[in-house]
Amino acid sequence: MIDRSMLSQLGSVVLRVSAGGMMLFDHGLGKLARLMDSGLDAKFADPLGFGPFITLAFAAFAEGICAGAVLVGYKTRWATVPLVITMAVAALVVHGDDPFKRKEMALLYCTVFLAVMALGAGRYSLDAYLSSRRK
Repeated sequence: MIDRSMLSQLGSVVLRVSAGGMMLFDHGLGKLARLMDSGLDAKFADPLGFGPFITLAFAAFAEGICAGAVLVGYKTRWATVPLVITMAVAALVVHGDDPFKRKEMALLYCTVFLAVMALGAGRYSLDAYLSSRRK
């Protein structure tokens, strides 16, 4: 018989690693590179009026740094907050007037990161490892 707790932990790690990894490699690394290349002269969408550089810096932080933290399970609940904010802005503001198909991916990421936030990093994470080392 399969242990339900083990399956739950496995599901949690699959969700966390897949969402964090896809966000980091498909979106975050490109934004981090773009930020490094353009610096203060960044050309980027500015849906909330903070300026293109600040908006790009926040998106790069969320989709690069925070997605990497989610991927390895480090400060996972905190790391999901900027990701949820970024995906909510992408879906509801940037693509707010677009058909559902255009905002679907951002909504899906937002939902997954909300689930990761609720579940936490789980047993198979850097947080769990560091916690066990402290004890």
